[in-house]
Amino acid sequence: MTANSTSAPAATGRPAPGAPWPNGVADVAEQGRICALAVRGLRDLQDVVARHAALFAAPTFDPALLSSVATAIAFTAPWYPAERLRTTTRTLLWVFAADWLIDTRAESAAEVRNTVAACLAVADGAPAPADSPLAALLAELRADLGAAPAYGDLAPVWREELAAMFAAVAREWDWKHLPAGSAELPDLDGYLANADNLACSFVNVTHWIAVGDPDCRAHLAELRSVGRDVQQVLRLVNDLATHRRDVAWGDLNALALVADPALVNARLAQLTRRCEERIAGLADRVPRQAAYLHRQIAYTSGFYQVSDFWGPA
Repeated sequence: MTANSTSAPAATGRPAPGAPWPNGVADVAEQGRICALAVRGLRDLQDVVARHAALFAAPTFDPALLSSVATAIAFTAPWYPAERLRTTTRTLLWVFAADWLIDTRAESAAEVRNTVAACLAVADGAPAPADSPLAALLAELRADLGAAPAYGDLAPVWREELAAMFAAVAREWDWKHLPAGSAELPDLDGYLANADNLACSFVNVTHWIAVGDPDCRAHLAELRSVGRDVQQVLRLVNDLATHRRDVAWGDLNALALVADPALVNARLAQLTRRCEERIAGLADRVPRQAAYLHRQIAYTSGFYQVSDFWGPA
């Protein structure tokens, strides 16, 4: 090659600066960016698990679960940097730990009550008991959230959602330990009314406080209301996808409470339509948070077509 000859630029797979992406490639680029956001979240979760090894010692907290948690948050709120999603992502992992300890490991109602009491005391500002790894991580989360400007005014809302989650989790624990066919088991309506055990509403409120968008604070009551409808949709999406695992683990599932599985699918379709209408009503006033709620449904529905969060027990 002579000094005055020219050569083509090295192929990089992307257009030169300022050139448009080919059709469809822009979507792939955005998905890649979101996956990188999830990687940032995953690395932070690995640090959390390393600090709280006793809490996450069970085989079910495998690397895939951590990755799934980080990816779920990244894809539902991809417009925030990793730093602003950190508390939300950590909180979702904490929810899995709480679910595992109470729903799967607790052997008595007294054990459930003690776990709940320790965590609610931490939410009120008490130090975590030395014998409660779950409360210890919650204390970290409360400290993280306490740095958010909105937390001062919204701390009672966060505490209220935490208490609602625990009340629902404890109620389901009681249902699970009723004799088969007991008249005290809920019907589908009663089961859905207890969907706070999924903790989606608690995670949502944590997220809205942590990211600190002014529209979150201004419309929080309506966001919480619509989010609870979304939570019921996610409850049924989860149950339909994980029925076999729930049977194997002895978990309660909507399909176990109805005579015809078609009733669950019909209720899911009805609830999804209602959510879409309510989310559309939010779009003009809180567009980012409306998109967040819509993406929760879309992401969860797609995810459960292929996999599950939990690893092997």
